Amino acid sequence: MIGSLLIANRGEIACRIIGTARRLGIRTIAVYSEADANARHVRLADAAVAIGPAPARESYLVGERILAAARESGAEAIHPGYGFLSENADFAEAVVAAGLVWIGPDAASIRAMGLKDAAKQRMIDAGVPVTPGYLGEDQSAERLAAEAQAIGYPVLIKAVAGGGGKGMRRVDDAAQFAELLQSCRREAASAFGDDRVLIEKYIARPRHIEVQVFGDTHGDVVHLFERDCSLQRRHQKVIEEAPAPGMDGDTREAICAAAVRAAKAVDYVGAGTIEFIADGSDGLRADRIWFMEMNTRLQVEHPVTEEITGIDLVEWQLRVASGEPLPLRQDELAIGGWAIEARLYAEDPATGFLPSTGPLDVLRLPNPEAGLLDLRTDMGVEAGDRVSDQYDPMLGKLIARGDTREAAAEALATACRLAQVWPVRTNLGFAARCLSHPEFRSGAVDTGFIERHLAELTEPALPLDAMARWAADELAAPEGEGPWERGSGFRLNAAPRREVALVDDRGGRYAVDLIAPATQAFGGFDTDEGPVVQHDGELRRFRRFRAEGAAGGGAADGSLLAPMPGRVTAVDVAAGQAVAKGQRLLTLEAMKMEHGLVAPFDGTVAELPTAAGAQVREGALLVRVEREEG
Repeated sequence: MIGSLLIANRGEIACRIIGTARRLGIRTIAVYSEADANARHVRLADAAVAIGPAPARESYLVGERILAAARESGAEAIHPGYGFLSENADFAEAVVAAGLVWIGPDAASIRAMGLKDAAKQRMIDAGVPVTPGYLGEDQSAERLAAEAQAIGYPVLIKAVAGGGGKGMRRVDDAAQFAELLQSCRREAASAFGDDRVLIEKYIARPRHIEVQVFGDTHGDVVHLFERDCSLQRRHQKVIEEAPAPGMDGDTREAICAAAVRAAKAVDYVGAGTIEFIADGSDGLRADRIWFMEMNTRLQVEHPVTEEITGIDLVEWQLRVASGEPLPLRQDELAIGGWAIEARLYAEDPATGFLPSTGPLDVLRLPNPEAGLLDLRTDMGVEAGDRVSDQYDPMLGKLIARGDTREAAAEALATACRLAQVWPVRTNLGFAARCLSHPEFRSGAVDTGFIERHLAELTEPALPLDAMARWAADELAAPEGEGPWERGSGFRLNAAPRREVALVDDRGGRYAVDLIAPATQAFGGFDTDEGPVVQHDGELRRFRRFRAEGAAGGGAADGSLLAPMPGRVTAVDVAAGQAVAKGQRLLTLEAMKMEHGLVAPFDGTVAELPTAAGAQVREGALLVRVEREEG
């Protein structure tokens, strides 16, 4: 077993790897950019080395700096985690050439499966079924459009070097193709430095099924069963589970055997994932499941596989990289129970899932001992940390295990409802509603679930008046300080005032009756700016209304502000134009992703102080919509 390990990554996965390495007695070395000097993974590691400025392209994506850090720290091996350099064949070769152990597949396997077009051809040769599509070298817009027409709409445009939901667009008809191709190429070039794409048939009721595979240097490959990752938004996974609902034994045997064949076709060593797309319109059937791609690394969602198998996949990675055989044979692996994972993102569903940055003043996750079933939390941050605008907005993951799918889903939904993160916005309430939705509970999952139910999942029916009443009591001074200090509104020579005006952080205003008793109790906590009240995973901060400063810009009054520094890549409306609720107004590029800002209600564009190409600061007004009267 290796004695020292450098983790060429950050955030949640770096912390996750450090935990296993520490249990095995392996010394760990973290690397960090200027933005991450005080990050949790740096605090957890035995040693840490600075590798450059905040932008990933100047630090985490610079292989030479990672190797220099390994030499400086005396590391014996490098674990790349996921993302960044984890699927970079040139870096893998450089690590080995430097005399270090690479915790991952060899460069040849990465190259064989790293480009989606070449990987599909290899799978065809190996007898693995693939979806209809175009994998050709001709990348002209005209040829791609013609191929899309021949395949038949809807189609997917996918970056050849893509992954993680980036560089992917669904196109429903020919009229959309040129615009979405340009957007896809722009994002692919930014994220991967490669704007080539392939075209693939879009399955109407698709399910995303993937199989965890593991190979060793002795020629053995096993699978660790399947995961269902169908709950996605913009092709980014949100909820993942294992095993897949509705998967029968024969279908499982067929898909897992195909995954093992795929791994053996490239002499695979280490942890990898074979991703399939299934037509879920008539249940899961082996003849309606096709290969999509292989991820030659550990997946974000690997904990659900660990929870149903009892295996530490990072430990397996370290053992296999050290030359040991696979710890278990295929007939020694079995499924036990059910596990579901929710990714905790610093993003605001109420504003179209725009990323949220800033200090994490409050970060409280439920204690598994408080009645929740087998809750696991894999986090990259702690209270007091700061969410940067430089990196992916995922803060961590919540994973629940149960004897049944229903038990795991209920435990995880409860955890999402009880967790508290502030003032950074998160998707916790959104995730809880996904997990509690009758369609999800029935197992009728597919990649269109979130889009079909977006309004109800992002616009919860909160008892805001009751929450405001509860907040009013919290704002009142303690007993004994006199009625003029409390919310009673006591005044000399006048009747007591019955109401107090409050405003919440979304721009809502409330006239609270202080005489009437509160009718409902809520959770929450106090902040310097006022109490934060919690309900169903959602948080609202209340404060007294003051006319001189109450009308902060936000979706409630039609003002859309930049949630972080970014670049406006497209403006789709003009000042004075009538717009409908949900209509895209402009596109902001931030955190290497494009985010469409939409109209919060029917109205007219009253202000548009920006233009395409503009760099904007956090909090800058991008557009203001005046509500349509009547």
